[in-house]
Amino acid sequence: MSTIDEKRVYGDKAGKVEAFVATAIGVVVVEVSGDQIGGFGVERRCDARDVAAAGGEVAVATDEDVFVDGRGDENDGDGADRDDDPEDADAFEETGFGPAVAVGYDGRSLLAAGEDGRVSRRARATGTAGDGESGGGDWIDLGVVEDVRAIDGPLVAAAEGVHRIGGDGLERAGLRDVRDVAGRGVPLAATAEGLYALGNGWMKELDGDVRVVSSDGRARAHAVADGSVHARADGGWEAIDPPIDEPVAAIDYAADATIAVTATGTFLVDAGDGWRSQALGLGEIAGLAVR
Repeated sequence: MSTIDEKRVYGDKAGKVEAFVATAIGVVVVEVSGDQIGGFGVERRCDARDVAAAGGEVAVATDEDVFVDGRGDENDGDGADRDDDPEDADAFEETGFGPAVAVGYDGRSLLAAGEDGRVSRRARATGTAGDGESGGGDWIDLGVVEDVRAIDGPLVAAAEGVHRIGGDGLERAGLRDVRDVAGRGVPLAATAEGLYALGNGWMKELDGDVRVVSSDGRARAHAVADGSVHARADGGWEAIDPPIDEPVAAIDYAADATIAVTATGTFLVDAGDGWRSQALGLGEIAGLAVR
């Protein structure tokens, strides 16, 4: 069985993706191919509070700074060569943002929220902008929001509600006590009173204490309400049954699989034939992102 201090790699790397798990001991990378869970190990030791991925780039919010790893772009998005060079064991780079509580991506922008409520953006790192131009650079402050919980697409989840990021900064978009948001496709917001979708205003789609919501912007969407996982189906939501009695802390997607991690560190993958699981031996899970 894999341990947190070792990594295995596939002989055939085709179709492999990397799932980055933010934990109190650091960023853990898990290799996944279809419904097969491969090697895993600590990529960077830190107090990781959130993680996000887009276009081959991965960003991590920590108590020190926002760190960025763009190696996936250099390897056609699959990170296949990350273990070939022992001197490249930690390619996460500082961005100069400072201590952060949440990160996310909206198009070509990396977004971050600081401990002080400052919400800022910067261009994605060099080679990921899609037009050959250099990315990265300085952070641009957008505004201040107290108690930010999550960022996804142009949406910020906070104690005082949803905020939308526009060209001129931040604007309040309604609701209260928002725990999580999904900004791809139809916007979704997880609150203490239920799950809401944005249409002609915010409309409740699911009752309960909702703490996690995720969407791939197309057909797949999931939410965790009152401790149970629900999947969007036929215009509504139905409860599904992962094979473990642990609260799900985060959900994300590969092209051919739904990937989740529980609050106590069990890693889950469903590629259409049911859930497979692997205990990572970790706790204090703060986030999940698939590159």
